[in-house]
Amino acid sequence: MYDVQNYGAKSNGKTDSSKAFLSAWAAACGSTSPATIYVPPGKYLVRSAYFYGQTCKSRAITIRIDGTILAPSDYNVNGNAGNWIKFERVSGVSVYGGTLDGQGTGLWACKNSGKSCPKGSTTLAFYNSNNVVISGLTSQNSQMFHILLDGCHNAKLQGVKVSAPVNSPNTDGIHLQSSSSVTILNSHIGTGDDCVSIGPGNSNLWIENIACGPGHGISIGSLGWDLQEPGVQNVTVKTTTFTGTENGLRVKTWARRSNGFVKDVVFQHATMNNVQNPIIINQNYCPNNENCPEQGSSVKISGITYQDIHGTSATEVAVKFDCSKKYPCSGIKMQDVNLSYKDHPAEASCVNAGGRASGLVKPNSCL
Repeated sequence: MYDVQNYGAKSNGKTDSSKAFLSAWAAACGSTSPATIYVPPGKYLVRSAYFYGQTCKSRAITIRIDGTILAPSDYNVNGNAGNWIKFERVSGVSVYGGTLDGQGTGLWACKNSGKSCPKGSTTLAFYNSNNVVISGLTSQNSQMFHILLDGCHNAKLQGVKVSAPVNSPNTDGIHLQSSSSVTILNSHIGTGDDCVSIGPGNSNLWIENIACGPGHGISIGSLGWDLQEPGVQNVTVKTTTFTGTENGLRVKTWARRSNGFVKDVVFQHATMNNVQNPIIINQNYCPNNENCPEQGSSVKISGITYQDIHGTSATEVAVKFDCSKKYPCSGIKMQDVNLSYKDHPAEASCVNAGGRASGLVKPNSCL
């Protein structure tokens, strides 16, 4: 057991404890047996902390947090750093409990005012890591993404709570990129961007029992920015609730040339409460009509299943499939879908979308 206070961490929320956290990590990393880093109750200011694991002897490091870790309130400190707390090339790291407070309000205000501001940093990032567990963690007021997994294999996130207000830009709850065998369970995410966003190169994802709101829903994408881009496949999203969100279940691709793809996705058992776009595929994503020389997406979308999706839409068109003219969506399955708008059946809109409907489907299928 390596207690950060024994390495000089102060629980007053004012003294920078970065060095203490890194010293505790170095000790745990050098242990030949499983090790625990302990963060006692209290508030710990950490300017930034990057934990590298390629030389670690210990194959199992647990970080148990009973306190709150605070980012600097001045967003210029980490605004261009990319990450605040970063793990790279670690294996067998588990993070339990605690609160990470990104103190992002100043940066959001700057961004929302239209001024020139730093991009912001991700609160907790894992890069090129294996066998990661994040359990019972609260992340609040991140400058940018709350939790990021990039190039990771075999990760489990459960009982995670993410909170940031609806007007906080780019504060995705959990963002996955180039990762495989990731499970996200039993989590509550409210934020100013996607609750969960699935970028290029992800496969074998299981996302279950998620409450999302506020936010932009659970999104696959945006995909197709690059010409050479790995696809997304084998994704299951089940037992989700969306409350007052901009989108529910979304697939989004840039209107650009790309060899990317999305295939074999199951969206199952979703409840929509006053959601603007409960079911949406948008392959013509191009904000302000900039950076889209092709004006059409060549990301191929196939094998998407929507099963037992019900609730209320905040707009008349509850199901919107706006697929690529070049490569129409294929193999879309709609089964037992029941979405209403103001106590009436909602509407569905299909462009270049092929598939079939079975069971009760309201609004009537346009596939």
